[in-house]
Amino acid sequence: MRYFARLLVISWTIFKYGLDELALSGFRRHRLLGLLHRLVSVGRAWELPRGVRLRLALEQLGPIFVKFGQVLSTRRDLVPDDMVEELAKLQDRVPPFPAAQSRALVEKAFGKRIEDIFATFEAEPVASASIAQVHFATLKDGREVAVKVLRPGMLDIIEDDLALLRTLAGWVERFSADGRRLKPREVVAEFNNYLHDELDLVREAANATQLRRNMDGLGLVLVPEMIWELCTQQVIVMQRMHGVPISQTQRLREAGVDIPKLARDGVTIFFTQVFRDGFFHADMHPGNIQVSLDPATFGRYIALDFGIIGTLTEVDKEYLAQNFIAFFRRDYKRVAELHIESGWVPPNTRVDELEGAVRAVCEPHFDRPLKDISLGQVLMRLFQTSRRFNVEIQPQLVLLQKTLLNIEGLGRQLDPELDLWATAKPFLERWMNEQVGWRALLNGIKKEAPRYAQFFPEFPRLLHDALKRQGQSSDETALLRAMLVEQRRTNRLLMGFLLALGGFVLGLLTTPWLMRFWTSLMH
Repeated sequence: MRYFARLLVISWTIFKYGLDELALSGFRRHRLLGLLHRLVSVGRAWELPRGVRLRLALEQLGPIFVKFGQVLSTRRDLVPDDMVEELAKLQDRVPPFPAAQSRALVEKAFGKRIEDIFATFEAEPVASASIAQVHFATLKDGREVAVKVLRPGMLDIIEDDLALLRTLAGWVERFSADGRRLKPREVVAEFNNYLHDELDLVREAANATQLRRNMDGLGLVLVPEMIWELCTQQVIVMQRMHGVPISQTQRLREAGVDIPKLARDGVTIFFTQVFRDGFFHADMHPGNIQVSLDPATFGRYIALDFGIIGTLTEVDKEYLAQNFIAFFRRDYKRVAELHIESGWVPPNTRVDELEGAVRAVCEPHFDRPLKDISLGQVLMRLFQTSRRFNVEIQPQLVLLQKTLLNIEGLGRQLDPELDLWATAKPFLERWMNEQVGWRALLNGIKKEAPRYAQFFPEFPRLLHDALKRQGQSSDETALLRAMLVEQRRTNRLLMGFLLALGGFVLGLLTTPWLMRFWTSLMH
């Protein structure tokens, strides 16, 4: 009944804000859907624009729907401009919860009055998103910090929505021909993990610390430092970052930021996180990214909000890198072979057929600026191709696909002339060169050196024990060989005795017959 009630709330919200009419409006030329559109529009008038209605509905429905709106807000190639402008408000301008409630949550988390923790604490949040909101404060020692407070009641809402998604995924898998290939239940399970991780702010603080360490030597991105003594599951405190939201491109230009370079740096940061580290920021919408104007770090990215982090195994990284490089080199045969080798398509798939299908999807998009390319359309064509060849969806890569769409949307806003492929290809080729050959061998030795150093002092004792065991093994082997020789000799004696006995018995049996035969022959 609880899940049924949530379904009723979703249905009522859709009807209240006219999202049903909005969805059907695109099918007016279709006879049946056009008739349905006219029916649901009878007696209904809307004072608010469609973009505002969509944003309000998503805000009211909760975190999962807000995140869906955040993804759509970066897709100007798929969503009309008036709707994009409204959806962009979901990035950091979701209606906040009351300041008094936020203050109470902070004091409960630390077991102290706010005045005992902070020198100053701004009651009004500077940013408010679907999961949490952020307040600026100053510590007693004068450090400027940002305080992130988890929204109350989020777990129950998310659990209800995930339960509905699991039920829907089960129906799709049971009744749809594509259900087993798409693995909807596994995708929902991945989504479930990410959302629950996002509700634990200590995990987010740990993610930020790891990302800060990974990006330390790159010189392209800043990550705030966590104040670990003030981090709990509901509230975390971090270094305050000063920057300009990346969506304010005109302000960045006026400040002298090289926008095309900023776009290229974004691609480099993404591919570094994915292929070098296998640990990437997976919520890179414009609300979570700023640009530093401080002279010491001018033009660098500032990353915020680390609740959703994607990870890749070494196998995933190598497979993806080989696919990307083959794609950049237009080696579609290798792309097809990789899909078969990885088991993503049935082993009896013809390489030439899959090669031709991939070529038809990818070739039209080369040597074109980002403004003329839509990765969303490319992914849609690839989806159609995957259906034809029974490609199995990989749930562990869903976050990567989402992040790639965010990166494309961000790059489109910064520099529509950016050649995504030309920017990424040198990085991937350099990365692959580091994975094979002498450089890879040296890196492997360097990585394993601490382990070797640990065992080196014990090496003489280990060698002595091994030789001792080898000597014992040699003695045992010699004894076994002697036993086998003796066994063979005994077997030969026993066989000889049996043959002699058999001959004697045979002689006894044949003697009377031979005597009669000899007597008859003599007469």
